[in-house]
Amino acid sequence: MKKLSIDDLMSIEAYSEQRPVIRQAIMEHKKTRRLPLGPNAMLHFEDYMVMRYQVLELIRVEKISAEADLLEELAAYNPLIPDGKNLKVTFMLEYPNEEERKVRLSQLIGIEELISIQINGFDPVYPIANEDLPRSTDEKTSSVHFLRFEFSEEMIDAAKQGATWIVRSEHQNYQYSTDTVPTEVSNSLLRDFD
Repeated sequence: MKKLSIDDLMSIEAYSEQRPVIRQAIMEHKKTRRLPLGPNAMLHFEDYMVMRYQVLELIRVEKISAEADLLEELAAYNPLIPDGKNLKVTFMLEYPNEEERKVRLSQLIGIEELISIQINGFDPVYPIANEDLPRSTDEKTSSVHFLRFEFSEEMIDAAKQGATWIVRSEHQNYQYSTDTVPTEVSNSLLRDFD
């Protein structure tokens, strides 16, 4: 999958002018890039379009225009774009009530290692979690984790041929499975393997 370059960006003025249309398009796109896992977890599958939007928003809000600063942002966001053999995921634990969130995050230490994606006919794939920095301590886990799932050519071929996907959390305190990944989501994710 293509990575972001300076040429993919636009001036703050041009982006501000086109922002309503771009925002609407990205909101529609993101619907095909989200997958709930149980009542309190969401997988947000990242890609070029989502990362471009996030960089454009950052540039607008922080008024970034110097090329060195833009290149620094691209260096930070490009690793979140899949490279053809993997899926990149922002995994979020969602507990709106602050007290419940504190308790639950203390009970879910290590959950980021126990999320799997399985292509039918193959073993589950577990993620490489939080490559940038650890997000779990002995007391609690974070509500946000960054996951990279690596797939073999055979798994990718099977997925492209229509094999079903199963996504699971195997943590003892959060055991849920999404046995049917919606077609619009799996079709969107297949594009990450190009």
